[in-house]
Amino acid sequence: MTRFRGCGTALVTPFADDGGLDLRALRALVEWQIAEGIDFLVPCGSTGEAQTLDERERDQVVATVVEVAAGRVPVMAGATSNDTRRAVAETRRICALGVDAILTGTPYYNRPTQDGLTRHFRAVADASSRPVCVYNIPSRAAVNLLPATALSLAEHPNVLGIKESSGDLRQIMEILRHRPARFAVLSGDDWLAFPVVAAGGDGLVSVTSNQVPAPMTELVHLARTGGLEATRARQYRLLPLMDANFLETNPSPVKAGLAAMGKIRDVVRLPLVPVTAATREAVRTALQALGVHVR
Repeated sequence: MTRFRGCGTALVTPFADDGGLDLRALRALVEWQIAEGIDFLVPCGSTGEAQTLDERERDQVVATVVEVAAGRVPVMAGATSNDTRRAVAETRRICALGVDAILTGTPYYNRPTQDGLTRHFRAVADASSRPVCVYNIPSRAAVNLLPATALSLAEHPNVLGIKESSGDLRQIMEILRHRPARFAVLSGDDWLAFPVVAAGGDGLVSVTSNQVPAPMTELVHLARTGGLEATRARQYRLLPLMDANFLETNPSPVKAGLAAMGKIRDVVRLPLVPVTAATREAVRTALQALGVHVR
């Protein structure tokens, strides 16, 4: 597989009022994302509340996204656990559903050393029949995948890239400076997509593109083609919505926005809760400023 490029949506998982999966809403969301020009789709990540889905539900979500996408855009599905054996088993199971790639995050809670992280990710990559994108997310995992470790993993033939959510541009640039040619570097933070791509990165796995897939995709494409003035203007236009989507823990704000747009119900699973009235209004205001109709 060539490097992943462009803008991918870290898909929310729609729930019904009773907390069960809403696969009808998921199908509609995927169809809309593709129609809006998104480059790839990422189900069952942290934005998809994957850790509150059981194995059967994760399989249903991934299988639904793969079926609806039908090869029109690649699907990079999440397979993350803080137990390496479970991460390996889930990777094998998800690969069998027909995904194009696996996204696997740094193990949370255990706080492994860099050697432990290396062994964990290599075990997943060895087990996967699809290319693997490692995911560095210190804010959720309490451990940072350092550039030297990421670059050592880049030597594995089945590791295609990294989704970098450290928020540390210097760290990301160190990876970009030394990466192999085939190794993709994707921003995991909406607000950093512009500087990461400008520094040589390949794109973004976005939360905000759940609500505005076309503008976020255009932002990344503009950055990749070097349109500095146009990219800067688009960045500052979208920044209020990016900020509003993280006033509370993701994905509660983005789900509130999607519900206001009539795309899904405003339901998250505990321990997450719906956003406060103030955050809900901030998300609505930011969407309206972009010309998005909200209820």
